[in-house]
Amino acid sequence: MLRCFRAVAEQGSLADAAEVLGRTPSAVSMMLRQFEDHVGAPLFESTRKSRLTPLGELIHAEARRELAHFDRTVAAITGMAKAELGHVRLAVTPSVAQVLMPPILRGYMATYPGVHIDMRDGDSDTIQRDLAAERADIGLATLTPLPGFSRHLILTDRFGVVCRADHPLARNWSDLGWSDLQGVDFIANGLCDQITDENFAPIRDNARLNVANTASLLSLVRASVGVTLLPELAVLPGQTDLCFLPLIDSTARRELWMLTPPDEMMTPAAQALARVIRDADLRDAQA
Repeated sequence: MLRCFRAVAEQGSLADAAEVLGRTPSAVSMMLRQFEDHVGAPLFESTRKSRLTPLGELIHAEARRELAHFDRTVAAITGMAKAELGHVRLAVTPSVAQVLMPPILRGYMATYPGVHIDMRDGDSDTIQRDLAAERADIGLATLTPLPGFSRHLILTDRFGVVCRADHPLARNWSDLGWSDLQGVDFIANGLCDQITDENFAPIRDNARLNVANTASLLSLVRASVGVTLLPELAVLPGQTDLCFLPLIDSTARRELWMLTPPDEMMTPAAQALARVIRDADLRDAQA
């Protein structure tokens, strides 16, 4: 009824309004009469419908505002349903944020320009807690199974010793092993718990410093405080002041998992991003 009234008011005649609405003049006239009966007062000064009454002017202004709001609401709902609009909260480790996500997000944002993404980086334990507390829609980290969440292996990468490029270990690492880390200042981190080699246990246990944040950890390595153990993705190709030394006597690898809630609990925009990440096929990319 509002659309019919607005069309008649703006076109100035039943015939012109009927053409705009794609209806017959008699159908438009009947709907307009029903609207005036509902309002309880005439909205046009004559049967020609060329001039609005004062009440008609007020209702016309209100109708334009309400119809514009309604159209925006419907467009927003349709956009979210098609993943064209929305908001996605992404929780990832620093290495994932720096290495894996840039090309993935570049393609996703080009395909879905109306979606807003909030990406936060942190350690795996923090990401797991954010997922459980519904503070994140998608998590990418070394994650254990979480009840009610889907778990998808994204990639694995090898562990290695990270030290300064001028550290003695970097000179002849190919001939060294766990025993050569004895007596070296070692900085432990949360990922060290994934190395189950018995020869590594005393190195980890004797560490005087334990640092969770990767950026802080690498800063300490750069400052010659010690060496550490990290997956290969943590050391970017451009970081020439650092060396990544693959473990000689260990086959240990870091597993990077994506955790997501059930599809019915995710917005279409979040579902689309999770699908893009899965389809990137990054498994064993660092082999």
